[in-house]
Amino acid sequence: MATYTVPDRSSDGGSVGEYLLHRAKPHLPPWLAWAGTGLAGALGNWRWADNAAAGVGLTLASVALTGATWWAGKATSQQRRLHSAITVAAGSAWLTAACLAGPTAHPVGDLYLMGGSALALSWNIRMVLRQNTDASGEGTDKGLLEKVGLARAQLGAAKVEPNRVTAPLAVEAGEQTNDDVTKSLGRIASALDLPTSAVRYNPDPTSSRRGELVIVPEDMLAEVVEWEGPSNLGGSIAEPLVIGRYDDGSPLVVWLPGDPEAGRNSTHLLIAGGTGSGKGETALNLLTEILSRRDVIVWFSDPKAFQDFRPLLPGLDWAAEGGAPTEVMVAAVEAVIPARTRWLGAHGYRQWVPEAAEQQTSPEHTCRTDGRPCGCPGMPFAVFWSEEAANTLRAMGDDAFTGISQEARSAGLTLIVSLQRPSYDQMSTSTRASLPSVIALGCDARDEGFVLPDEVLAAGAHPGAWGNRRPGYCYVVSPGIPEDRYASPARTFRFTHKATNVMELLAQWAQRNGATADPVTAGAASSVAGRAYTGRTAGGTEQPAPLRAVEEDAMETTGLLVDPEDADIDPEAELPDAEQGDTTPIFGQETGRKPSPEEARRLFAGALEEFESNGQMIVGPKDFMDWCDAHNLSRSWVSLRLKEAAEEGRLEATNQTGRWRIVPALTAA
Repeated sequence: MATYTVPDRSSDGGSVGEYLLHRAKPHLPPWLAWAGTGLAGALGNWRWADNAAAGVGLTLASVALTGATWWAGKATSQQRRLHSAITVAAGSAWLTAACLAGPTAHPVGDLYLMGGSALALSWNIRMVLRQNTDASGEGTDKGLLEKVGLARAQLGAAKVEPNRVTAPLAVEAGEQTNDDVTKSLGRIASALDLPTSAVRYNPDPTSSRRGELVIVPEDMLAEVVEWEGPSNLGGSIAEPLVIGRYDDGSPLVVWLPGDPEAGRNSTHLLIAGGTGSGKGETALNLLTEILSRRDVIVWFSDPKAFQDFRPLLPGLDWAAEGGAPTEVMVAAVEAVIPARTRWLGAHGYRQWVPEAAEQQTSPEHTCRTDGRPCGCPGMPFAVFWSEEAANTLRAMGDDAFTGISQEARSAGLTLIVSLQRPSYDQMSTSTRASLPSVIALGCDARDEGFVLPDEVLAAGAHPGAWGNRRPGYCYVVSPGIPEDRYASPARTFRFTHKATNVMELLAQWAQRNGATADPVTAGAASSVAGRAYTGRTAGGTEQPAPLRAVEEDAMETTGLLVDPEDADIDPEAELPDAEQGDTTPIFGQETGRKPSPEEARRLFAGALEEFESNGQMIVGPKDFMDWCDAHNLSRSWVSLRLKEAAEEGRLEATNQTGRWRIVPALTAA
């Protein structure tokens, strides 16, 4: 049972006195300094009255003391530094006058009573204004830092921007480092009642104890912003691609080509995020920006049959679904890289720049040995995009993109890889290391280390906190973006059903006005892919092969399912009378004639030509099953012929056992 103690009222007077004394103690130092200055003036006058030499010494001491105060206050705020210097200058000047003329002489005494008390009171007011609610006498910033374990850290003057506060921070020398600050970010966010992602720390690369503390008090990303169309229709791919906005409202941009003048390198890009994190909409933001530029072509692989990207298909230069078509596209990209690099080098380009996409009419960029303009067609920038790349990596091996990622940047070609989890068991470490740029969406907290560099995570980035609860939220690390932005959350624009019509119009614009593959790129691709690569003609209306095939299949399935040889049969006509031979048994008869070895080889070569003409450039024994039945040949015989064709240069082995890539007949060895 609770007890109640009667207070001892006899001690009330003592308690009140102690309380008032406790409250007055922090305010006594200015008044003690005022009284001490008056006493020092009286003693000085007794010692140095009418002494000229003492006057000179006191004046020099006054100036030196004021200067020392100004110098010592450089680590504090500007207001405190100025206040301290004025106080010391006024006090030392009065002391000099009091020592020479006397503390009670007119107007020295009046200045002491009025000016001295005013200065002491100004320090009391300053202390009251910067006190915490707990009356500890500490500033709010200092109290906050003490709570999070950074009591001796120093905060500089804060830079206040719309929805962003940046303050320089220095921890105690020899006792703490920048790592201690990064470990305290969660506690700082808790003390300010903000989400963890709202507090970041950008270490100074030249110091292990200094950096900038960034606080974004309001999450502007909570408001959904819908995509309204491309940001720069008809511009160059070298100009920034706007795909969303940061939490302080500034635009989220990325660059793909490099810029030698700005010192920015070309880059490959990884888009990573778990299911429901908004990875598809992020890809749409980026792809629509790319297709809206005049000097770029896109080769796009999507094992999901372009479920999210179908309105944009007409604007692609080459589109392939997963499986064998993607294997052919990867092989074509590998062949295109050295051809493009050779062309750029021959025309004097160390890397791709927008001038390379124009007709070469400058003597500085000519492949002629006499220095005259060559007039060669320009070479547009190229993008190879692998959507749902985990499917391709499983089929072709985890190093399917390693060579491309290591060599393509110098060829004016960017690799974009989109998948959910870029872990070592899906993508080789060499490929991951060659993808310097990343758009990291929400993911499992255990996967953060796969998508973002350690220093960005240490600065406060935390995509695992979002998961799939905040679609489109992301962190972006890429050349051209200031490093202090890497840990800043952003959000891509939202694509709704209203965006479909705009995307279709954009695809039509790209088809009519966008770049087409240059002869070097198209020739290298055709040498590997044959008829599987047709490209997109300028101003044409021809659709990519995958789209045409889908539409043709759709047209065929809209009618009755009738075999072609039965198309002319009238279902209403009477059946004909029986004729001789109708009752002859068709089972148990001798099988058909087996072709001779020479004839079988000719038939096999014809089958390869038929596959090539149909655009199927990856084949294996299973693709010949019906053919074997028709010609009474075994599957083992086909396997031997495939190996022989590879030795003759008609086929090339792929990363998948039992699968072969057809080498176009015109380039066969």
